[in-house]
Amino acid sequence: MQRPVDDRVQDEQIREWIAANVGGEVTALVRQARWRPVWFVDVDRDGERLELCVRGERNDIPGVWPLRHEMTAQALMEAGGIPVPKVYGWCDEPAAFVTDRVPGRADFEQAAEAERDAVMDEYMGVLAAIHALDPAPFVAAGVDHPDGDKTAATVGMRRYEHVYRADKKRPDPFLEFCLAWLKRNPLDPKGRESVIVWDSGQLHHEGGHLVAVLDVELAHVGDPMMDLAGFRQRDSILHYGDMDRLYAEYEARGGVPVDMEAIQHHNFAFTLSNQLAFHSALADPAPESDYMTNLQWCCETNLFAVEALAEILGIELPTVEIPDGRVSVGAVGSEHLVGMLRTIAAADEFEQYRLRTAFRLARHLQRVDEIGDACVAADLDDLHALLGRRPETWQEGDAALEAHVLADDGADDEALVLLFHRRLWRAHQMLGPAGSAMTRHNPVQPFRG
Repeated sequence: MQRPVDDRVQDEQIREWIAANVGGEVTALVRQARWRPVWFVDVDRDGERLELCVRGERNDIPGVWPLRHEMTAQALMEAGGIPVPKVYGWCDEPAAFVTDRVPGRADFEQAAEAERDAVMDEYMGVLAAIHALDPAPFVAAGVDHPDGDKTAATVGMRRYEHVYRADKKRPDPFLEFCLAWLKRNPLDPKGRESVIVWDSGQLHHEGGHLVAVLDVELAHVGDPMMDLAGFRQRDSILHYGDMDRLYAEYEARGGVPVDMEAIQHHNFAFTLSNQLAFHSALADPAPESDYMTNLQWCCETNLFAVEALAEILGIELPTVEIPDGRVSVGAVGSEHLVGMLRTIAAADEFEQYRLRTAFRLARHLQRVDEIGDACVAADLDDLHALLGRRPETWQEGDAALEAHVLADDGADDEALVLLFHRRLWRAHQMLGPAGSAMTRHNPVQPFRG
């Protein structure tokens, strides 16, 4: 497969921007094989080799903040001595900003425990340094901040909810239930107000030391406890170490006094961020959307959310039984399609990535064919017990459940947490074959005490 003509045009536009604004000769330009437009560029400038990253706008969902907002926050962090990639400037076509590409790894698969702990100790010190920055230059430059009825605890969630409601396409009863709970149980940030990254834990390390903090697209002025909550989800796959130890290290390196109740609240709120961002993309995906990555993220983090709320409310979540699979009339064709997509090889890494997304989608649809009807029937049976009537279809059921949670004042919280846990677990188990990596759930570290 050849890349589309538009991609080749963007390559040339990037070359022209770098020649005019950075200088030197582009010796390599590769689009990263992922869901977001990002290009890795090598430049020879007077014998010096520059490794650059061109970070483009997402094309499947609107950003929570504009891309320029991210660039501004990153440049100001750099000016404040925070180890983030150097910002070279803004490119109009394609809409992107250009930074240094930093070496190192994002994970700790090849690191011993002591090396990981040393890197994470440095990272906690960097978070403390970010929280010590003067917010005034960020506010003056247009970085979002508490204002009016937006507190440091709600600036970010207000942005996410705006994105969700601006393009809501279908009932989303679980999300409405969680948003209503947050409104009924607001958090007092107790005067805390700092520059934060929010989607914390994104870093590169090398040689036992932190190299840089990356991907500050959610940076704004908020509650610093949000940064201590944000990376609990990413820890479920990257394994940063014991969270209580990291919080103690953060305080020891000059961080704001840790408020565990606030961290637990922010952890629950942040688990909703994927569903808020990708609601529309899952209901009506754009042609270039990585549907299965978005769906897997939402299914996993929705489970994080219901588990987090159950922990806050002291509700024990039982094991959910999954129906046995059926062999439908389309089973042979589905298996054949999955086998074809597993073996096809593409000409380059980006096209191979696209084939991989098609393969994962085919396996998901195969699993829906096997257990989807039984899972929907179980969901509707649950609604019968809650509502006193059994909706005819899953669409009618979603609408009825959303209407119920919007009318409820919290009286049914425990029953709804248990019901949503069953629904969300069934949805998660339809992501792929039983026992596959797609259906593996990696829980967030629980809170203690």
